Amino acid sequence: MPGDRVTPLRQWSIAISAVTALGFGTALAVKVWPQLDLVGAGSRAPGFHAVNLRTAQPASLASYRDRVILLNVWATWCPPCRVEMPSLERLQRKLGGPGFAVVAVSIDEGDSSEVMKFVQQLGLSFDILHDKGGAIQRIYQTTGVPESFVIDRDGVIIKKVIGAAEWDGPVNELLIRKLIDAR
Repeated sequence: MPGDRVTPLRQWSIAISAVTALGFGTALAVKVWPQLDLVGAGSRAPGFHAVNLRTAQPASLASYRDRVILLNVWATWCPPCRVEMPSLERLQRKLGGPGFAVVAVSIDEGDSSEVMKFVQQLGLSFDILHDKGGAIQRIYQTTGVPESFVIDRDGVIIKKVIGAAEWDGPVNELLIRKLIDAR
């Protein structure tokens, strides 16, 4: 039948539509793909850079290579962070050493002296890093503070916790002991 025949013009229209749809789909995939690569349990811990406030030296994830770390993203203005800090300190005192470290990264925008004043008030002895620009929040895709990541010796995130936690409680302590003893 004459109406069933595809004309060359129609063929070109279909081809152009298919190419346009493919191009749009590819552009959308490129835009959305990074958002699908979520940072969480089972993923490799992304590198970060901050300043160690005790030494005034640059620090990064690589600074803690071959150690189990509890990476805590926090701020002085955060009430749940203040509540959580004593349990982080108790865990550091109990398990800290060559195989394990608590690493707390402050995202406070202000002067580092305010962060250290907070640290001294609470008597914290673990590593305090400062990331004034808050890049670690973007890198680790945090939704707020506090947010914590247990990272094994190989740099893999084993556990992610949003909000305050009792880090020296039996479940968390057992997990960290197992990771320390894994080697």
